[in-house]
Amino acid sequence: MFFVTKLGGRGPWRAGAALLLAAAAALAACSPLKLLRPGQRLLSKMEVVGADRADQDRLVALAQQKPNTRFPLPKLAIYLLGNRFYDSVRTRRQLAAIRQDFEKRRLAAGDDSAKLGQLLNRRERKLNRKQLVLDKGNAIMRLGEAPVIYDSASTRRSVEQMTTYLRSQGYFRARVLATDTARYRHNLLLRLLAGRRAAADSADRAKLYRRVTVRYRVRQGAPFVVSQLTASIPDSGVAAVVARGQGASLLHVGDRYNEDAIGQERTRLETLLKSNGYYDFRQAYITLEADTSYQAFTVRLRTNIANPGPGLSHRVYTLRQVTVITDAGVGRSLRVAVADTLRRAGTGQRARPQRGPRLDTTVVDSVHFAAFQQRYSPRLLAGKVAVRPGQLYSLPRTQLTQRQFANLDMFRFNPVTYRNVEGAAGADSTATGLLDAVVTATPAPKFQESTEFGGTYVANLVGPFVNVRFKTRNPFGGAEVLELSTRVGFEGQYNRATARPEYTALFGATAALVLPQFLVPFRISRDFSRYSPRTRFSLSDTYVSRPEYTRTNVELTYDYIWQRSAFHQFVISPVVQNVVNTTSISQDFQQRLDTLRIRDGSPLYQSFRRIYEPSMAASSLFNSNDFNETRDARYFRLFVEVGGLTRDLYRHAAWYDTAVAVYNFAKITADYRRYHKLSPNTFLVYRFNGGLVHALTPTAGRYTVAYDKYLFAGGSNSVRAWKPRRLGIGGFSPTTTNPDGSVVRDYNSEQPGELLLEGSVEYRFPVYSFVKGAIFTDYGNTWTVTADPQRPGAQFAFNSFLKQFAVGSGVGVRLDFTFLILRLDVAAKVYDPSAPADARWAIKRFYKDSEHEPAFNLGIGYPF
Repeated sequence: MFFVTKLGGRGPWRAGAALLLAAAAALAACSPLKLLRPGQRLLSKMEVVGADRADQDRLVALAQQKPNTRFPLPKLAIYLLGNRFYDSVRTRRQLAAIRQDFEKRRLAAGDDSAKLGQLLNRRERKLNRKQLVLDKGNAIMRLGEAPVIYDSASTRRSVEQMTTYLRSQGYFRARVLATDTARYRHNLLLRLLAGRRAAADSADRAKLYRRVTVRYRVRQGAPFVVSQLTASIPDSGVAAVVARGQGASLLHVGDRYNEDAIGQERTRLETLLKSNGYYDFRQAYITLEADTSYQAFTVRLRTNIANPGPGLSHRVYTLRQVTVITDAGVGRSLRVAVADTLRRAGTGQRARPQRGPRLDTTVVDSVHFAAFQQRYSPRLLAGKVAVRPGQLYSLPRTQLTQRQFANLDMFRFNPVTYRNVEGAAGADSTATGLLDAVVTATPAPKFQESTEFGGTYVANLVGPFVNVRFKTRNPFGGAEVLELSTRVGFEGQYNRATARPEYTALFGATAALVLPQFLVPFRISRDFSRYSPRTRFSLSDTYVSRPEYTRTNVELTYDYIWQRSAFHQFVISPVVQNVVNTTSISQDFQQRLDTLRIRDGSPLYQSFRRIYEPSMAASSLFNSNDFNETRDARYFRLFVEVGGLTRDLYRHAAWYDTAVAVYNFAKITADYRRYHKLSPNTFLVYRFNGGLVHALTPTAGRYTVAYDKYLFAGGSNSVRAWKPRRLGIGGFSPTTTNPDGSVVRDYNSEQPGELLLEGSVEYRFPVYSFVKGAIFTDYGNTWTVTADPQRPGAQFAFNSFLKQFAVGSGVGVRLDFTFLILRLDVAAKVYDPSAPADARWAIKRFYKDSEHEPAFNLGIGYPF
């Protein structure tokens, strides 16, 4: 996208067009064929035809060679542009000069080891940089892609791999044929620019047909289906376990033969046996034989589970003792615990005396806790240990123990290891065995501090913000986490009263205490501990200073948190107490509120009273992605809140004397995101976000909710072409009166809505190294639920809401440092539903006025 500032007339646009034409001419003159040696050809196109849609993408991925990338960046053209400035001979001379220069410096340094070390480090850095240029070209070339030289041997290997894949999917009679066709692509732009010279060059036909199209023709044939399932398991104990778990088998008669399913079945059987005491069982013992000789297009599968050796059977292991070391890695605790505690546990051997502090061993619920100092509550940790003496070895219980210890946020590492107890009473060397389990938990730092910086760009002002978090682990000995955080931020905002941009300020502080259990007046089943229950108390205070008003918000919450799985979390907040106090309102804003109330019937003025918000809430969050969003994943968050149900308790006169308002309301929001992984570093991501809030009973004759409960659209995590919270409402066009009495459209007031619908589609791709790019389109709007004659077009209607979606598009650059992602998104308005009918296609007015300039959004992390 090109951004051009119009200075007057058509001169700049003509200059930009000329520049664009010159750039196109330069690219056209850079032919990749000039880089080919005699006999080489350029792979221009590759396609797979004849395959089922389900196998198409997999077969394309198996191709050894693929043409140069054309979207979203023309990588080959970029490479050719950089090649025009590349001189390998010069780079070799520079490499030789660097070696000679540093050799002189090395001799001059003499025997000074410190100076020699510095010289060698600098020499390696410079040589590595130049060697990178020699091997892969200059920075522009590395941003692009070198021409893909067609290799017939790679095509043959691709045919072999595609055939092997199809047979692994049950197409035993599949065939793949590859054809390569040389073709000539007329470069019309080059012919127009070069004229007769290009036509004369076209006489050499052999040089022109140097572009190759490779086409893989797939003939899958009929798939083979499973006609019979049998098993051969000589170990009767293993056979009994497999028979009990047969209902969960992934292989069924009538299914198409699929080696992926066979591999998953082998993994399932291994996990099943390791869940029933078979500690040393390995997947290598499991094989599946396929027999296709009985009937056409059918296959018989037989599952074989071999014994560990002739005359031997698989051993079933029982846990003899479970020990938790809570200060592993601190001093000598791990060495002492393993060499002393475990050696003394029933073996009859005498431990060697240890010097220094004595190891303290406490037994709670048959679990031994060993530490020099018991800093964590053994009774609480015992509830996190899923393995117990007398149980059969179980891989799922082992993993559950590790997961529950990790969720405590108390330990850096917490592996569960097992020690085979040889010759102990109760162990049979051929059929059964005994294990000692050891949880070696290495404590995390007691104190942790993190600082986060970021910024926004609104109203031509850069708004920085900083978040500082301080965490204390185990402050009271019960594996609690105390978190203190503060946020300071500034954001630009256009002030209508002064007709210039000004800063708004936000200061916030939060204190939260997280307990690793439910704090309830009744007993919770120990089995519920597998869901990592937690209780959180939180108190926060936020101060907002804007040109229009100043307000404070004090919130107290009491939450119950648990996790159904590693990806799914629930939060129930039975107590949410919120007090909002607007301490000052500017005269201009007060007049604006009065005007909205009188002219438009807006209830917004009621939201700036003193407000008390008692409510309760619940949320469900499913997120199968990781921190850096590198997986093919899904995200879904559902939030429900109901407030003010006890409103009638505050209707007596004494309460009204405090001038504090209480609103009752119901609110629900849903956010769904889908991350499609197209390649290891390329993603297509889309998002749907919606919400609804409405008052349960009227206040002063109007259905009004507190201001912070309304829904807003626009901003860096919403529709990015609009200012934060300024998009909406529906098709209604808000207006304002200038000091001279003229009525103009209001672009700067926040637009609170009761119904929100928005979405985004974003294509993310790598650019170079840690630099990533994005192309996106956002859409959405907010509406009111009830009709308002004074705001026509603001109410949601099924027959018109699609026409009222605002649309914005843009590009983004992300710097992915793994631990931190910095983001800059530039978005332009495409369609503005609240504009006059003849001006709704805002893209036509791009850069013609300040409201149609691109919006710059700075942030940390991805927008969704």
